[in-house]
Amino acid sequence: MLARDLPIPCSAAGGRRAPAAAADGRLAGGLLRPPWGGVAAGVRLVAAARPMSIVTAAAAGSSWDRKAGRSEAAVPAAAPVDGKDDDDVLPVLNKLMTSTVGKSTNIRWHDCPVNQLDRQKLLNQKGCVVWITGLSGSGKSTLACALSRELHSRGHLTYVLDGDNLRHGLNKDLSFKAEDRAENIRRVGEVAKLFADAGLICITSLISPYKSDRSACRKLLPNSSFIEVFLNVPLEVCEERDPKGLYKLARAGKIKGFTGIDDPYETPSDCEIVIQCKVGDCPSPKSMADQVVSYLEANGFFQN
Repeated sequence: MLARDLPIPCSAAGGRRAPAAAADGRLAGGLLRPPWGGVAAGVRLVAAARPMSIVTAAAAGSSWDRKAGRSEAAVPAAAPVDGKDDDDVLPVLNKLMTSTVGKSTNIRWHDCPVNQLDRQKLLNQKGCVVWITGLSGSGKSTLACALSRELHSRGHLTYVLDGDNLRHGLNKDLSFKAEDRAENIRRVGEVAKLFADAGLICITSLISPYKSDRSACRKLLPNSSFIEVFLNVPLEVCEERDPKGLYKLARAGKIKGFTGIDDPYETPSDCEIVIQCKVGDCPSPKSMADQVVSYLEANGFFQN
């Protein structure tokens, strides 16, 4: 019986496995040439057993890197597959690795050839998140719009994520209970991260009363790309303004869990910018925006 009449054994993954290559140069360009010659009869190598073992290892012991958005699984050392070096095989393995994140299973991070640095170069700016926090009525939305207008006039691309606006769509299924407020902030943080990755200066305007929620959003980005702006406005000033009439309703007991009345506001302790407002002495929207712009300029967010 000739060698070509012998059956080709199957691999553990169900694929056809070619006979082992001899050290006579029969392996070239990923094709295994049979001893009787002929390019058309070659079989393209497919890494089967080894990738399966690495997928298993990833599922068992991988850790999720939220900043990078992908699984970091330790790849065990192994001998080259069918004469191939690790550098040739790993790209194939990476395509097969999947992860579990929260309730999402069998998902895989896909990298694109255009990255954040490319987008930032195109826009001539560095993507970041300007997170404006403070009591209701402190002027967060006013500052966000003034800042966006000032940056736009200077040729910088921005986008404002306003808390009330987002509750008209993305977060319309959330209430103002503690657990829903936390989910509201989490969602805004994830969206803001995407805008920053796109190279935009993303401006958020939310009460975001709890330190833990703001800290979780900060951890989504490189620390220098998260700029927390605290509008330090006294409660009595906010109540006097009361642009939506909410303080009056809260004082009357018609709104429960209102921040500053019967729900706490946790003052930031490590924010990048504090804008102080005192009774009878509050800065104008333009001067507040200029303070944030000066910080962005000093820290290199505007590229030349």
